Amino acid sequence: MRPALVLLQSHCLLCVFGGMCVPIVMGSQPPALPWHVSCPARCVCQIKPWFSPDSVYHEAPTVDCNDLLLTNLPSPIPLDTHTLHLQSNLLSVLDTAVLHGLPNLTDLDLSQNRFSHVRTITDRFSLPSLLSLHLEENHLTHLPEASFASLPALQELFLSHNYLHSIAPGAFVGLDSLFRLHINNNRLTTVNPQWFKALPRLEVLMLGGNPVESLPERGFIALKSLRSLVLGGMGLKGLAEKALEGLDSLESLSFYDNLLTKVPTQALRRVPGLKFLDLNKNRIKLIGTGDFQDMVHLKELGLNNMEELVSIDRAALQNLPELTKLEITNNPRLSYIHPQAFLKLSRLESLMLNSNSLSALHQHIMLSLPNLQEVSLHSNPLRCDCLFHWAAKEVSHPRLEKDTEADAQTPRVVRFIQPQATLCSEPPELRARRVREVSSGEMSALCLPMIPASSLPSFVGVREGGKLVLHCRALADPQPELYWVTPSGLKLHPEPMHASKASSTPLPCKSRRTSEEFNLTSEANTPRQQNEDNIPCQLLKHYRVLPEGTLEISKISAREAGMYTCVAENAIGADTRSVNVGVHNREKRRNRGAAANLKKFQLLRADARFEVREIREHYAILSWQSGHNLPSTRLSWQAMFSKAHSPTYTTRILAGTQSFNLTHLQAGTYYRVCMHLGISEGTKHASRRLRESRKPQCVSFRTKDAPEPQPSLQLNPQLTSTAVTLLLLAIILLLAGQGWDSETGEGTGKNHNTSHHDIRGYKALIVNQKAKGSDDPQPKQNDKLLLHRNC
Repeated sequence: MRPALVLLQSHCLLCVFGGMCVPIVMGSQPPALPWHVSCPARCVCQIKPWFSPDSVYHEAPTVDCNDLLLTNLPSPIPLDTHTLHLQSNLLSVLDTAVLHGLPNLTDLDLSQNRFSHVRTITDRFSLPSLLSLHLEENHLTHLPEASFASLPALQELFLSHNYLHSIAPGAFVGLDSLFRLHINNNRLTTVNPQWFKALPRLEVLMLGGNPVESLPERGFIALKSLRSLVLGGMGLKGLAEKALEGLDSLESLSFYDNLLTKVPTQALRRVPGLKFLDLNKNRIKLIGTGDFQDMVHLKELGLNNMEELVSIDRAALQNLPELTKLEITNNPRLSYIHPQAFLKLSRLESLMLNSNSLSALHQHIMLSLPNLQEVSLHSNPLRCDCLFHWAAKEVSHPRLEKDTEADAQTPRVVRFIQPQATLCSEPPELRARRVREVSSGEMSALCLPMIPASSLPSFVGVREGGKLVLHCRALADPQPELYWVTPSGLKLHPEPMHASKASSTPLPCKSRRTSEEFNLTSEANTPRQQNEDNIPCQLLKHYRVLPEGTLEISKISAREAGMYTCVAENAIGADTRSVNVGVHNREKRRNRGAAANLKKFQLLRADARFEVREIREHYAILSWQSGHNLPSTRLSWQAMFSKAHSPTYTTRILAGTQSFNLTHLQAGTYYRVCMHLGISEGTKHASRRLRESRKPQCVSFRTKDAPEPQPSLQLNPQLTSTAVTLLLLAIILLLAGQGWDSETGEGTGKNHNTSHHDIRGYKALIVNQKAKGSDDPQPKQNDKLLLHRNC
């Protein structure tokens, strides 16, 4: 929620319980009426509308003496005065005897004056009718015991924007009827549970703006009637599990503008009736699985203005049956929402996601929200591809609802908020087109993985022995697999999805250190083979990759500094993003760590040996051995022709890859292939000298010649049939001759030779027929003569 919207919602809630919608209601009331009394000089006396803290309307005789630079109370003040405004004067003391003579005084405004001691206002005389006291923007520094005991009917007390640094444990004794207490924007550093024991009916408490870094456990347990609690701008870094225990009636809670780094899930579960939750402008980096789960009464949730929020993970919001409005806006690094981030949000009607870094909103999200009425996606770098088919102009709704009675399907329309500003950023041919005006046919059927640049910085510094956490996310279709490559070239794959969220189990001893070959069939490459090596346990005991892609390294050492690369890969392509990690101790500075990392990179270049491992007619296998991660590496190759210029082709090599199968080459051709080593683009800590020294390593080779085609005999079907017939006739004649020889012994030798000669002639004819039916060259002249003679 935006701050103004949060404030409005808080005011509306307080209107129900504390009467803070006065300006709204007064706008529809009659104007102020004249009050014919003896009015103090320069003051204005009128009959004005007024609402009590419990929202009861009154026509209140009002004396308005604001902005008159008064140093004393004006006189004479009419005895029937109900409301006395003394705002923005120079009052430092107060003649309480004059106020004691005003039996109907209900509302006293002393804000923006110079009071430094509350006793100068509340001592000596009782004001039994006073319901509301404004002391904002004075010079109060301390509240002693029983500071307001003379105001037994008080229902509203405003002490914000003073200099209060201490409050006595019993400062509010006697305020049994107090509904509303503002002590925000002071200098309190702790919250004392003793303060609230005297406030059994308190419904609204504003504590924000005090430099309180932590709240005590059960600090509000005495506030059984509290409905609204504002803890904004306090510097809270975390919340104890029992910090909110006992707030069984609490409905509205704000943590706006604190230093929370994660959702205080355990503490929120102690507030069963919570309806409105504001976590805007905190340092939360990701909304994890189960962070908002089973908050069955929650109606509105704000996760806006978070500079470091990058991801909303699977099942982050689950089983929130009353949630109707969800605002996740103005988060400049938020680039990933898991397709199953929102589960069992059956009543969600409004989803605000504008002004983030989202490239898409997955169709599964839309399908999981059966009552969604409107969505806001403008001011995002939207990628109009297969993930956005649900938003195409010819699609009325991403799902179809079944009518249980008529068994009919009724389309429902999800309205785009500011559709004119909801534009495509990618691909280039659809850039600046309105999403609602793009047809599904113009969008691609498959989506390449893309790791948003905003998800990972180019450099991260961490103290030696500390914990490193790097978040990497990617959306694509098919859903990509993510893994990390360490500076030493190890591939770290995520834990199984069923692993416990709170588990701290390191990676298993058998990890993957792979050498992959990529077949160049298109711009996107796919892995062909993997070889696994066993990695010693001691090298992996501090590493952990969560199922969503977060890399955690506990107790990091200086030898683990260097380039870490996240790889997102699916069946059609891959994307990588690298981050340079510097490890330093208390004596070393970040720049020294960066210089050491760059020195390591220079050694890395010498370690990477580029060579040709195998050459064939149409492919060549290239390999390089390196004990280090090689991010931003690419290959370029060119055929070396003597008479014509050939184009140069390039492809990017995924981190952790140590071989490449270069295919679609021409036989008998010279090629020159170069490997360009580089550090991650945009690295700020790379010196100019280092960048200029990145010369490619090149090799040249010649592919093998294609073997000459061997002549083959192909039979014409018609000639083949003729040859078979003649062959059968020859066999019959042979058998007949043998039979005749057996009967007449005289002509045996002669007839035998004649039959053998005929068979040779037929064989030669068959060979000639085969040659004629083939594409091979015709028989030589001497072969033809031999054939004629045999025939």
